[in-house]
Amino acid sequence: MVNSKSVSKPTTVEDVLKIVEERDVKFIRTQFTDILGMVKSWAIPATDLEDVFKNGVMFDGSSIEGFTRIEESDMVLMPDPSTFRILPWRPKEGAVARIIGDVKRPNGKAFEGDPRFILKRAIAEADKMGYTMNVGPELEFFLFKLDADGKPTTQLTDNGGYFDFAPLDLAQDVRRAIDFALVDMGFRIEASHHEVAPSQHEINFRFGDVLSTADSVVTFKYVVKSVAYHHGYYASFMPKPLYGVNGSGMHSNQSLMKDGKNAFYDPETSDGLSQTARYYIGGLLKHIREFAAVTNSTVNSYKRLVPGYEAPIYAAWSASNRSALIRIPATRGAGTRVELRCPDPACNPYLAFASMLHSGLDGVKNQIEPPEATNVNIFKLSEEEKVSRGIESLPGNLKEALDLMKESDFMKNVLGEHTFNSFLKAKNAEWNDYKTIVHPWEIENYLSIL
Repeated sequence: MVNSKSVSKPTTVEDVLKIVEERDVKFIRTQFTDILGMVKSWAIPATDLEDVFKNGVMFDGSSIEGFTRIEESDMVLMPDPSTFRILPWRPKEGAVARIIGDVKRPNGKAFEGDPRFILKRAIAEADKMGYTMNVGPELEFFLFKLDADGKPTTQLTDNGGYFDFAPLDLAQDVRRAIDFALVDMGFRIEASHHEVAPSQHEINFRFGDVLSTADSVVTFKYVVKSVAYHHGYYASFMPKPLYGVNGSGMHSNQSLMKDGKNAFYDPETSDGLSQTARYYIGGLLKHIREFAAVTNSTVNSYKRLVPGYEAPIYAAWSASNRSALIRIPATRGAGTRVELRCPDPACNPYLAFASMLHSGLDGVKNQIEPPEATNVNIFKLSEEEKVSRGIESLPGNLKEALDLMKESDFMKNVLGEHTFNSFLKAKNAEWNDYKTIVHPWEIENYLSIL
Protein backbone atom coordinates (compact mmCIF):
# COMPACT_ATOMS: atom_id res chain seq x y z
CA MET A 1 0.00 0.00 0.00
CA VAL A 2 1.28 3.40 -0.98
CA ASN A 3 0.43 6.15 1.48
CA SER A 4 -0.40 9.55 0.07
CA LYS A 5 -2.87 12.32 0.60
CA SER A 6 -6.02 11.65 -1.38
CA VAL A 7 -6.16 13.62 -4.61
CA SER A 8 -9.35 15.60 -5.13
CA LYS A 9 -10.87 14.67 -8.46
CA PRO A 10 -12.57 17.32 -10.57
CA THR A 11 -16.19 16.69 -11.52
CA THR A 12 -17.19 19.82 -13.43
CA VAL A 13 -15.82 22.06 -16.15
CA GLU A 14 -15.40 24.81 -13.54
CA ASP A 15 -13.30 22.47 -11.38
CA VAL A 16 -10.98 21.72 -14.29
CA LEU A 17 -10.56 25.34 -15.37
CA LYS A 18 -9.73 26.33 -11.79
CA ILE A 19 -7.05 23.61 -11.53
CA VAL A 20 -5.58 24.60 -14.88
CA GLU A 21 -5.12 28.16 -13.64
CA GLU A 22 -3.86 27.26 -10.16
CA ARG A 23 -1.39 24.60 -11.37
CA ASP A 24 -0.07 26.55 -14.38
CA VAL A 25 -1.18 23.88 -16.87
CA LYS A 26 -0.10 24.84 -20.37
CA PHE A 27 -1.12 21.82 -22.47
CA ILE A 28 -3.78 19.11 -22.23
CA ARG A 29 -3.50 15.77 -23.99
CA THR A 30 -6.98 14.75 -25.16
CA GLN A 31 -7.39 10.96 -25.32
CA PHE A 32 -9.70 8.17 -26.44
CA THR A 33 -9.17 4.58 -27.64
CA ASP A 34 -9.79 2.89 -30.95
CA ILE A 35 -11.67 -0.42 -30.98
CA LEU A 36 -8.45 -2.35 -30.28
CA GLY A 37 -7.77 -0.33 -27.11
CA MET A 38 -4.91 1.73 -28.53
CA VAL A 39 -4.80 5.23 -26.98
CA LYS A 40 -5.15 8.07 -29.46
CA SER A 41 -3.99 11.45 -28.22
CA TRP A 42 -3.15 14.97 -29.29
CA ALA A 43 -2.31 18.08 -27.30
CA ILE A 44 -4.26 21.32 -27.16
CA PRO A 45 -3.16 24.55 -25.47
CA ALA A 46 -4.83 25.19 -22.13
CA THR A 47 -6.11 28.53 -23.45
CA ASP A 48 -8.44 26.59 -25.79
CA LEU A 49 -9.84 24.28 -23.11
CA GLU A 50 -12.96 26.26 -22.21
CA ASP A 51 -13.99 26.37 -25.87
CA VAL A 52 -13.23 22.66 -26.27
CA PHE A 53 -15.55 21.82 -23.38
CA LYS A 54 -18.32 23.63 -25.26
CA ASN A 55 -17.65 22.57 -28.83
CA GLY A 56 -15.29 19.59 -28.68
CA VAL A 57 -12.29 18.91 -30.91
CA MET A 58 -12.70 17.85 -34.53
CA PHE A 59 -10.61 14.96 -35.88
CA ASP A 60 -10.46 12.61 -38.85
CA GLY A 61 -12.15 9.34 -37.86
CA SER A 62 -11.18 7.57 -41.09
CA SER A 63 -7.61 7.28 -39.79
CA ILE A 64 -8.67 5.48 -36.60
CA GLU A 65 -8.93 1.67 -36.48
CA GLY A 66 -12.57 0.59 -36.68
CA PHE A 67 -14.08 4.06 -36.83
CA THR A 68 -15.51 5.42 -40.11
CA ARG A 69 -15.15 5.38 -43.86
CA ILE A 70 -13.35 8.29 -45.50
CA GLU A 71 -16.60 9.72 -46.89
CA GLU A 72 -18.01 10.12 -43.36
CA SER A 73 -14.81 10.83 -41.50
CA ASP A 74 -15.51 13.93 -39.40
CA MET A 75 -15.67 13.17 -35.67
CA VAL A 76 -15.80 15.30 -32.52
CA LEU A 77 -14.16 14.46 -29.19
CA MET A 78 -16.09 15.87 -26.20
CA PRO A 79 -13.84 15.82 -23.09
CA ASP A 80 -15.21 14.43 -19.81
CA PRO A 81 -14.12 16.79 -17.00
CA SER A 82 -14.13 13.98 -14.43
CA THR A 83 -11.18 12.36 -16.24
CA PHE A 84 -8.87 15.40 -16.05
CA ARG A 85 -5.52 14.54 -14.43
CA ILE A 86 -2.16 16.34 -14.30
CA LEU A 87 0.77 14.20 -15.49
CA PRO A 88 3.08 14.02 -12.44
CA TRP A 89 6.23 13.16 -14.39
CA ARG A 90 6.03 16.38 -16.41
CA PRO A 91 7.47 19.73 -15.19
CA LYS A 92 5.58 21.47 -12.39
CA GLU A 93 5.88 24.82 -14.14
CA GLY A 94 4.08 24.76 -17.44
CA ALA A 95 2.39 21.50 -16.42
CA VAL A 96 0.79 19.01 -18.80
CA ALA A 97 -2.50 17.22 -18.13
CA ARG A 98 -4.62 14.64 -19.88
CA ILE A 99 -8.36 14.25 -20.33
CA ILE A 100 -10.44 11.40 -21.79
CA GLY A 101 -13.38 12.16 -24.05
CA ASP A 102 -16.46 10.72 -25.75
CA VAL A 103 -16.51 10.48 -29.53
CA LYS A 104 -19.49 12.14 -31.20
CA ARG A 105 -20.68 12.70 -34.74
CA PRO A 106 -20.74 16.34 -35.92
CA ASN A 107 -24.49 16.48 -35.18
CA GLY A 108 -23.77 15.73 -31.50
CA LYS A 109 -25.02 12.15 -31.59
CA ALA A 110 -22.88 9.53 -29.87
CA PHE A 111 -20.70 7.58 -32.30
CA GLU A 112 -21.77 3.94 -32.13
CA GLY A 113 -18.17 2.77 -32.68
CA ASP A 114 -16.74 4.58 -29.64
CA PRO A 115 -15.71 1.91 -27.09
CA ARG A 116 -16.57 4.23 -24.20
CA PHE A 117 -20.10 4.64 -25.59
CA ILE A 118 -20.46 0.85 -25.88
CA LEU A 119 -19.65 0.50 -22.18
CA LYS A 120 -22.04 3.33 -21.31
CA ARG A 121 -24.78 1.45 -23.15
CA ALA A 122 -24.10 -1.63 -21.00
CA ILE A 123 -24.22 0.55 -17.88
CA ALA A 124 -27.62 1.90 -18.97
CA GLU A 125 -28.90 -1.68 -19.34
CA ALA A 126 -27.79 -2.46 -15.78
CA ASP A 127 -29.42 0.74 -14.54
CA LYS A 128 -32.76 -0.35 -16.02
CA MET A 129 -32.51 -3.46 -13.83
CA GLY A 130 -31.58 -1.41 -10.77
CA TYR A 131 -27.89 -2.39 -10.73
CA THR A 132 -24.52 -0.67 -10.90
CA MET A 133 -21.33 -2.59 -11.58
CA ASN A 134 -18.09 -2.34 -9.61
CA VAL A 135 -14.84 -3.70 -11.04
CA GLY A 136 -11.38 -4.21 -9.56
CA PRO A 137 -8.83 -5.32 -12.18
CA GLU A 138 -5.40 -6.75 -11.38
CA LEU A 139 -2.97 -5.79 -14.14
CA GLU A 140 0.34 -7.59 -14.59
CA PHE A 141 3.19 -6.38 -16.78
CA PHE A 142 6.87 -6.98 -17.53
CA LEU A 143 9.71 -4.47 -17.20
CA PHE A 144 12.39 -5.06 -19.82
CA LYS A 145 15.63 -3.32 -20.72
CA LEU A 146 16.00 -0.96 -23.66
CA ASP A 147 18.76 -1.42 -26.21
CA ALA A 148 21.39 1.18 -27.11
CA ASP A 149 18.94 2.82 -29.53
CA GLY A 150 16.20 3.07 -26.91
CA LYS A 151 14.15 0.25 -28.44
CA PRO A 152 12.43 -2.41 -26.30
CA THR A 153 13.99 -5.83 -25.81
CA THR A 154 13.03 -8.91 -23.79
CA GLN A 155 16.18 -8.69 -21.68
CA LEU A 156 15.30 -9.29 -18.03
CA THR A 157 15.70 -6.61 -15.40
CA ASP A 158 15.81 -9.18 -12.58
CA ASN A 159 15.38 -12.85 -11.71
CA GLY A 160 12.99 -12.26 -8.83
CA GLY A 161 9.88 -14.27 -8.05
CA TYR A 162 6.57 -13.79 -6.28
CA PHE A 163 6.76 -11.07 -3.58
CA ASP A 164 10.54 -10.82 -3.88
CA PHE A 165 12.24 -7.52 -3.08
CA ALA A 166 15.68 -5.98 -3.55
CA PRO A 167 18.25 -7.22 -4.38
CA LEU A 168 16.27 -9.89 -6.29
CA ASP A 169 13.69 -7.32 -7.44
CA LEU A 170 16.08 -4.87 -9.09
CA ALA A 171 13.26 -2.77 -10.60
CA GLN A 172 11.71 -2.11 -7.19
CA ASP A 173 12.51 1.61 -7.36
CA VAL A 174 10.90 1.90 -10.80
CA ARG A 175 7.74 0.22 -9.55
CA ARG A 176 7.69 2.56 -6.57
CA ALA A 177 7.99 5.58 -8.89
CA ILE A 178 5.04 4.18 -10.85
CA ASP A 179 3.08 3.75 -7.60
CA PHE A 180 3.60 7.37 -6.60
CA ALA A 181 2.73 8.65 -10.08
CA LEU A 182 -0.51 6.68 -9.96
CA VAL A 183 -1.35 8.01 -6.48
CA ASP A 184 -0.66 11.55 -7.68
CA MET A 185 -3.24 10.93 -10.41
CA GLY A 186 -5.91 9.83 -7.96
CA PHE A 187 -5.42 6.05 -7.83
CA ARG A 188 -5.82 4.20 -4.52
CA ILE A 189 -3.13 1.51 -4.66
CA GLU A 190 -4.09 -1.67 -2.79
CA ALA A 191 -1.05 -3.82 -3.60
CA SER A 192 2.19 -3.46 -5.54
CA HIS A 193 4.64 -6.35 -5.80
CA HIS A 194 6.88 -8.51 -7.92
CA GLU A 195 4.99 -11.30 -9.67
CA VAL A 196 5.90 -14.95 -10.24
CA ALA A 197 7.93 -14.58 -13.43
CA PRO A 198 11.29 -12.77 -13.59
CA SER A 199 10.88 -9.07 -14.45
CA GLN A 200 7.11 -9.36 -13.94
CA HIS A 201 5.12 -7.00 -11.72
CA GLU A 202 1.58 -6.41 -10.52
CA ILE A 203 -0.07 -3.26 -9.20
CA ASN A 204 -3.67 -3.46 -7.98
CA PHE A 205 -5.82 -0.40 -7.52
CA ARG A 206 -9.07 -0.09 -5.60
CA PHE A 207 -12.27 -1.19 -7.29
CA GLY A 208 -14.74 1.39 -8.52
CA ASP A 209 -17.67 1.91 -10.84
CA VAL A 210 -17.11 0.24 -14.18
CA LEU A 211 -16.77 3.37 -16.36
CA SER A 212 -14.24 5.06 -14.06
CA THR A 213 -12.37 1.77 -13.79
CA ALA A 214 -12.15 1.35 -17.57
CA ASP A 215 -10.80 4.92 -17.78
CA SER A 216 -8.35 4.00 -15.03
CA VAL A 217 -7.08 0.94 -16.92
CA VAL A 218 -6.31 3.15 -19.94
CA THR A 219 -4.59 5.66 -17.65
CA PHE A 220 -2.73 2.93 -15.75
CA LYS A 221 -1.12 1.52 -18.89
CA TYR A 222 -0.21 5.02 -20.08
CA VAL A 223 1.38 5.92 -16.72
CA VAL A 224 3.28 2.63 -16.34
CA LYS A 225 4.77 2.87 -19.81
CA SER A 226 5.66 6.56 -19.43
CA VAL A 227 7.30 6.30 -16.01
CA ALA A 228 9.18 3.12 -16.95
CA TYR A 229 10.56 4.77 -20.07
CA HIS A 230 11.69 7.81 -18.08
CA HIS A 231 13.70 5.37 -15.90
CA GLY A 232 15.27 3.60 -18.87
CA TYR A 233 12.98 0.56 -19.01
CA TYR A 234 10.20 -0.66 -21.26
CA ALA A 235 6.91 -1.78 -19.71
CA SER A 236 5.08 -4.41 -21.75
CA PHE A 237 1.48 -5.53 -21.29
CA MET A 238 1.96 -8.29 -23.87
CA PRO A 239 0.18 -11.36 -22.44
CA LYS A 240 3.04 -13.84 -23.02
CA PRO A 241 6.34 -12.17 -23.95
CA LEU A 242 8.56 -14.98 -22.61
CA TYR A 243 8.49 -18.73 -23.19
CA GLY A 244 8.49 -21.03 -20.16
CA VAL A 245 7.22 -18.57 -17.52
CA ASN A 246 3.85 -17.18 -16.47
CA GLY A 247 2.16 -14.66 -18.73
CA SER A 248 0.42 -11.43 -17.70
CA GLY A 249 -3.27 -11.40 -16.91
CA MET A 250 -5.90 -8.86 -15.97
CA HIS A 251 -8.01 -10.74 -13.43
CA SER A 252 -11.27 -8.81 -13.17
CA ASN A 253 -13.05 -8.78 -9.82
CA GLN A 254 -16.65 -7.70 -10.30
CA SER A 255 -19.88 -7.25 -8.36
CA LEU A 256 -23.31 -5.70 -8.78
CA MET A 257 -24.70 -3.13 -6.37
CA LYS A 258 -28.41 -2.58 -5.76
CA ASP A 259 -29.98 -0.04 -3.38
CA GLY A 260 -26.51 0.71 -1.98
CA LYS A 261 -25.78 -2.92 -1.07
CA ASN A 262 -23.72 -5.67 -2.65
CA ALA A 263 -26.22 -7.79 -4.59
CA PHE A 264 -23.82 -10.75 -4.62
CA TYR A 265 -23.92 -11.25 -0.84
CA ASP A 266 -26.50 -13.28 1.05
CA PRO A 267 -25.65 -14.13 4.68
CA GLU A 268 -28.38 -16.79 4.72
CA THR A 269 -26.69 -19.10 2.22
CA SER A 270 -24.00 -21.60 3.14
CA ASP A 271 -21.35 -19.90 0.99
CA GLY A 272 -22.57 -16.30 1.38
CA LEU A 273 -23.41 -16.00 -2.32
CA SER A 274 -26.78 -14.66 -3.37
CA GLN A 275 -28.90 -16.14 -6.13
CA THR A 276 -28.10 -13.01 -8.14
CA ALA A 277 -24.40 -13.88 -7.91
CA ARG A 278 -25.08 -17.42 -9.10
CA TYR A 279 -27.10 -16.23 -12.07
CA TYR A 280 -24.36 -13.71 -12.89
CA ILE A 281 -21.78 -16.53 -12.86
CA GLY A 282 -24.10 -18.57 -15.07
CA GLY A 283 -24.23 -15.73 -17.59
CA LEU A 284 -20.44 -15.35 -17.65
CA LEU A 285 -19.95 -19.09 -18.19
CA LYS A 286 -22.60 -19.21 -20.91
CA HIS A 287 -21.03 -16.43 -22.97
CA ILE A 288 -17.31 -16.58 -22.18
CA ARG A 289 -16.40 -18.51 -25.34
CA GLU A 290 -18.32 -15.94 -27.40
CA PHE A 291 -16.52 -12.92 -25.90
CA ALA A 292 -13.06 -14.46 -25.46
CA ALA A 293 -11.90 -12.67 -28.62
CA VAL A 294 -12.56 -9.38 -26.77
CA THR A 295 -11.00 -10.23 -23.40
CA ASN A 296 -8.12 -12.13 -25.04
CA SER A 297 -7.75 -10.17 -28.22
CA THR A 298 -4.33 -11.01 -29.69
CA VAL A 299 -2.62 -14.00 -31.25
CA ASN A 300 -0.25 -13.91 -28.28
CA SER A 301 -3.10 -14.03 -25.74
CA TYR A 302 -3.59 -17.75 -26.35
CA LYS A 303 0.07 -18.53 -25.65
CA ARG A 304 -0.79 -17.56 -22.04
CA LEU A 305 -3.93 -19.71 -21.83
CA VAL A 306 -2.17 -23.06 -21.58
CA PRO A 307 -1.81 -25.56 -18.72
CA GLY A 308 0.92 -25.10 -16.14
CA TYR A 309 1.19 -21.32 -15.88
CA GLU A 310 -1.63 -20.31 -13.50
CA ALA A 311 -3.90 -19.29 -16.37
CA PRO A 312 -7.37 -20.82 -16.77
CA ILE A 313 -8.39 -22.71 -19.89
CA TYR A 314 -11.61 -24.33 -18.65
CA ALA A 315 -15.03 -22.69 -18.22
CA ALA A 316 -15.75 -23.60 -14.61
CA TRP A 317 -16.12 -21.80 -11.28
CA SER A 318 -15.00 -22.41 -7.71
CA ALA A 319 -14.60 -20.70 -4.37
CA SER A 320 -10.95 -21.72 -4.05
CA ASN A 321 -9.77 -23.58 -7.14
CA ARG A 322 -7.31 -21.43 -9.11
CA SER A 323 -7.51 -23.73 -12.13
CA ALA A 324 -11.09 -22.51 -12.66
CA LEU A 325 -12.03 -19.66 -14.96
CA ILE A 326 -14.07 -17.95 -12.25
CA ARG A 327 -12.87 -17.82 -8.65
CA ILE A 328 -14.87 -16.54 -5.68
CA PRO A 329 -12.50 -14.74 -3.28
CA ALA A 330 -13.10 -15.49 0.40
CA THR A 331 -14.20 -11.97 1.41
CA ARG A 332 -17.92 -11.64 2.14
CA GLY A 333 -20.25 -8.77 2.94
CA ALA A 334 -19.55 -5.60 0.96
CA GLY A 335 -16.50 -7.25 -0.63
CA THR A 336 -18.30 -10.25 -2.12
CA ARG A 337 -17.26 -10.58 -5.75
CA VAL A 338 -16.53 -12.92 -8.63
CA GLU A 339 -13.10 -12.95 -10.25
CA LEU A 340 -12.90 -13.67 -13.97
CA ARG A 341 -9.34 -14.89 -14.55
CA CYS A 342 -8.97 -15.15 -18.33
CA PRO A 343 -8.76 -11.47 -19.46
CA ASP A 344 -5.35 -10.06 -20.25
CA PRO A 345 -4.13 -6.44 -20.25
CA ALA A 346 -3.88 -6.26 -24.06
CA CYS A 347 -7.67 -6.00 -24.29
CA ASN A 348 -9.75 -2.87 -24.77
CA PRO A 349 -11.13 -2.44 -21.21
CA TYR A 350 -14.30 -0.68 -22.36
CA LEU A 351 -15.27 -3.55 -24.65
CA ALA A 352 -14.11 -6.22 -22.19
CA PHE A 353 -16.10 -4.82 -19.25
CA ALA A 354 -19.15 -4.27 -21.47
CA SER A 355 -18.98 -7.94 -22.52
CA MET A 356 -18.70 -9.10 -18.91
CA LEU A 357 -21.55 -6.87 -17.72
CA HIS A 358 -23.95 -7.84 -20.51
CA SER A 359 -23.14 -11.53 -19.91
CA GLY A 360 -23.76 -11.31 -16.18
CA LEU A 361 -26.98 -9.34 -16.68
CA ASP A 362 -28.17 -11.94 -19.19
CA GLY A 363 -27.63 -14.56 -16.51
CA VAL A 364 -29.66 -12.54 -14.00
CA LYS A 365 -32.49 -11.72 -16.45
CA ASN A 366 -32.84 -15.29 -17.69
CA GLN A 367 -32.00 -16.97 -14.38
CA ILE A 368 -29.12 -18.98 -15.82
CA GLU A 369 -27.99 -21.44 -13.18
CA PRO A 370 -24.27 -22.20 -13.26
CA PRO A 371 -23.11 -25.82 -13.09
CA GLU A 372 -21.95 -27.18 -9.77
CA ALA A 373 -18.77 -25.56 -8.47
CA THR A 374 -15.60 -27.44 -9.42
CA ASN A 375 -13.43 -27.85 -6.34
CA VAL A 376 -10.83 -30.20 -7.81
CA ASN A 377 -7.84 -29.48 -10.02
CA ILE A 378 -9.44 -29.42 -13.47
CA PHE A 379 -6.11 -30.19 -15.15
CA LYS A 380 -6.17 -33.62 -13.47
CA LEU A 381 -9.67 -34.53 -14.71
CA SER A 382 -10.05 -36.88 -17.65
CA GLU A 383 -11.86 -35.74 -20.78
CA GLU A 384 -14.82 -37.91 -19.79
CA GLU A 385 -14.95 -36.31 -16.34
CA LYS A 386 -14.85 -32.81 -17.83
CA VAL A 387 -17.68 -33.69 -20.21
CA SER A 388 -19.79 -35.14 -17.41
CA ARG A 389 -19.33 -31.93 -15.39
CA GLY A 390 -20.20 -29.77 -18.41
CA ILE A 391 -16.74 -28.12 -18.46
CA GLU A 392 -15.82 -26.64 -21.83
CA SER A 393 -12.43 -25.32 -22.88
CA LEU A 394 -11.76 -21.72 -23.81
CA PRO A 395 -10.84 -21.16 -27.47
CA GLY A 396 -7.40 -22.51 -28.25
CA ASN A 397 -6.31 -19.64 -30.48
CA LEU A 398 -7.48 -16.28 -31.79
CA LYS A 399 -9.02 -17.77 -34.95
CA GLU A 400 -11.19 -20.14 -32.94
CA ALA A 401 -12.27 -17.26 -30.69
CA LEU A 402 -13.12 -15.07 -33.69
CA ASP A 403 -15.17 -17.84 -35.29
CA LEU A 404 -17.17 -18.28 -32.09
CA MET A 405 -17.73 -14.53 -31.84
CA LYS A 406 -18.76 -14.28 -35.49
CA GLU A 407 -21.68 -16.67 -34.89
CA SER A 408 -22.81 -14.86 -31.73
CA ASP A 409 -25.91 -12.69 -31.98
CA PHE A 410 -25.30 -11.90 -28.32
CA MET A 411 -21.92 -10.27 -29.07
CA LYS A 412 -23.34 -8.42 -32.07
CA ASN A 413 -25.83 -6.86 -29.65
CA VAL A 414 -23.14 -6.12 -27.02
CA LEU A 415 -20.81 -4.32 -29.44
CA GLY A 416 -23.32 -3.02 -31.96
CA GLU A 417 -23.13 -4.03 -35.60
CA HIS A 418 -20.53 -1.38 -36.53
CA THR A 419 -17.94 -2.35 -33.91
CA PHE A 420 -18.76 -6.06 -34.16
CA ASN A 421 -17.94 -6.11 -37.88
CA SER A 422 -14.95 -3.75 -37.58
CA PHE A 423 -13.43 -5.79 -34.74
CA LEU A 424 -13.80 -9.07 -36.62
CA LYS A 425 -12.31 -7.54 -39.76
CA ALA A 426 -9.27 -6.14 -37.94
CA LYS A 427 -8.61 -9.27 -35.93
CA ASN A 428 -9.08 -11.69 -38.82
CA ALA A 429 -6.53 -9.61 -40.73
CA GLU A 430 -4.16 -9.99 -37.76
CA TRP A 431 -4.67 -13.77 -37.75
CA ASN A 432 -4.19 -14.05 -41.51
CA ASP A 433 -0.94 -12.10 -41.28
CA TYR A 434 0.27 -14.29 -38.40
CA LYS A 435 -0.44 -17.59 -40.12
CA THR A 436 1.57 -16.65 -43.22
CA ILE A 437 4.74 -15.82 -41.26
CA VAL A 438 7.45 -18.46 -40.91
CA HIS A 439 8.31 -18.47 -37.21
CA PRO A 440 11.66 -19.29 -35.56
CA TRP A 441 10.14 -22.42 -33.98
CA GLU A 442 9.45 -23.85 -37.43
CA ILE A 443 12.98 -23.16 -38.62
CA GLU A 444 14.47 -24.73 -35.49
CA ASN A 445 12.33 -27.85 -35.64
CA TYR A 446 12.01 -28.51 -39.39
CA LEU A 447 14.86 -26.97 -41.35
CA SER A 448 17.51 -29.56 -40.47
CA ILE A 449 15.30 -32.64 -40.77
CA LEU A 450 13.10 -31.97 -43.78
